[in-house]
Amino acid sequence: MDAVRVALLREVLAGTRWPAATRRFAASLRSSVVPHGGGLLLVGTRAYEPWHLAAHLVDEAAWSGRPELAPLLVRHRVRPGDPAHLAVGLGRLQGAGRGETLLLVAPERPDGGLLERVHDARRAGAKVLALGSGDPEVTGLAHDALTVDPPEPEPGPGPESARGIDLDMVQHLVSAAAGENSLPSTRGRRRLRDRLSRLADQLTSPPPARW
Repeated sequence: MDAVRVALLREVLAGTRWPAATRRFAASLRSSVVPHGGGLLLVGTRAYEPWHLAAHLVDEAAWSGRPELAPLLVRHRVRPGDPAHLAVGLGRLQGAGRGETLLLVAPERPDGGLLERVHDARRAGAKVLALGSGDPEVTGLAHDALTVDPPEPEPGPGPESARGIDLDMVQHLVSAAAGENSLPSTRGRRRLRDRLSRLADQLTSPPPARW
């Protein structure tokens, strides 16, 4: 989801808790990883691997000039021949500790083995953030958590009555917000407004001539 679509989603959700809640959670993530120069570990459940969040955080790290936001995706199943960045298994959590951040995305309750690894990482000094269904055991382990509990669609006006927000939407909002509030640098870092302007120019410019 590009910056234009994120801006439109925020406009649709204006008046709900989501714009402020996702910015708050993103600020917690940013304040945890930036001072330590990175160390972000991203893990899902056995049934849900947060591929899209990993990709969006990598994009935001590049666009905002905050390489610390780029996560290391920790996977439940690693296959022979997987590239190095996709070949990090759950054993990596055993070495997590002080100065690292563990972001757990859990749309359902994780199995006991993963919860135990997360508990050990927290005990070793890692900061634990949780995004998902709000399972009590998960939120109890987390230093900060954002619960996604979409409302039941109901007739009537308003964005949440017309359409409930899901975990994928929340991940888009969190990743976009994580790269915001960065000051320009000599490397040409662009604010969100600059990116919106650039994308608008691309959308309104005529297509290139074909030869």
